[in-house]
Amino acid sequence: MTSTSVEAPAESGSMIRLTEILHRSTKLRQRRFEMLPLRGPGAPFTEAQARNPSDSLPPSELADLISSMSVVGLLEPVLAEEIVVGGKAPTIRLVTGERRLRAMRWGATNRPDNPHFAALPAVVCPGPLSDEERHMWRFVENFAREPLKPGEQAAALLYQRCAILVGKLLKAGKPVSQEVYAIPDPAQRFQALEKIRGTDHSCAAPWSEVLSRLGLQLNERKAGELVRAFRALPRDLTEEMDEAAIRLNTRIRYAELRNGRAEAAAGIWAALKTSKRLHLLPTAVNVGLEEPGLGPEEIIAEAEERQDAANADRRAKLTRVPTQAEVELDDNDGFAAGADPVEGTDPSAPDDSALPPETAESEPPGPPRPAVQTDVIRNALDGVRSLLVEVRAGKEISRYDRGSLRIALRELGAHLEDEAAPAPSGRGTHDEGTEAA
Repeated sequence: MTSTSVEAPAESGSMIRLTEILHRSTKLRQRRFEMLPLRGPGAPFTEAQARNPSDSLPPSELADLISSMSVVGLLEPVLAEEIVVGGKAPTIRLVTGERRLRAMRWGATNRPDNPHFAALPAVVCPGPLSDEERHMWRFVENFAREPLKPGEQAAALLYQRCAILVGKLLKAGKPVSQEVYAIPDPAQRFQALEKIRGTDHSCAAPWSEVLSRLGLQLNERKAGELVRAFRALPRDLTEEMDEAAIRLNTRIRYAELRNGRAEAAAGIWAALKTSKRLHLLPTAVNVGLEEPGLGPEEIIAEAEERQDAANADRRAKLTRVPTQAEVELDDNDGFAAGADPVEGTDPSAPDDSALPPETAESEPPGPPRPAVQTDVIRNALDGVRSLLVEVRAGKEISRYDRGSLRIALRELGAHLEDEAAPAPSGRGTHDEGTEAA
């Protein structure tokens, strides 16, 4: 049998290159995702040790894997090949993932009520696979454990969409030439396949089907934006932006600038990359779109001024000491009308404090609660002070971290208000000193 030649990429190769090489294998290109039974017909077998995986007590090296699977399931499917011999029913042979299969088999036997052990997630390819194809799959599988960058996600989406489209075209009797298979760029290959499809809607590859096949936690709008940015930018620029961790929204805006002012966009990117100031790219792109008369150097200068002004404004807000009147107003008003409710509460629920005295629920005072340890308070204060130092230096808190901080501070503020009662005799001075610390 003639094996498919698949060259191994360098360890530093990007996921886009790996996906291209993987796509050259005819058998791996026909891979499909299935949930395989762990018992009976269709269950995978392995020839690695000439036996099926053990169903006895779990070896110590599988204990952590089984524990993780019992909570979140198997996140990384195994690879299996479909073997057909003499016209008999196909059998499924395991290629990679014996530890995962052994853990799943043990869980199915000893934890039958756990739904995570009901079936085995697997990528199934027509077999038999060559040694080169097995080696390439293992390499890509190990490399793919790293989080995908926007350019890599877009390439994976396009390759999967091409694979679905090819399958539907062949099933409909529409041949796909080798010249189309040989197109290296996934966006150009998809366009060539779309020309073959024409107006036949039955052969279309919708995003919903692509995302379902890949199992990515993306919505169709986000998938479309990823691919739109990937198509609009050159491949080498996409890889550079991946390395620099440029966000998707900035890429889309940069593509808009490049579409109308290609020289200005290229000049901005080259200057910021050379001077290692790519943090200015989002602001510079906005300036370029808003001020079409400015050149690259003028755009960067304006972006620096805007960034410095924004940082100074943030520092001023953080270092500003509220007046006594503002403090008293906050203490009296609590949460202002229209403010976000504390997470976990129902904003439509009636407020017991606004009810008449005879209808408001009254609870007998409970036993005194233990005080928070001083070390916990001091560690929390040290963390807050460290965060303030970073922010005052001009660093930015990410959107998700800002949300988490707001939720935590809002809840903590509620607890501090609850405790804002007259201190017992003999403790006032000590508590004030502790709080001031």
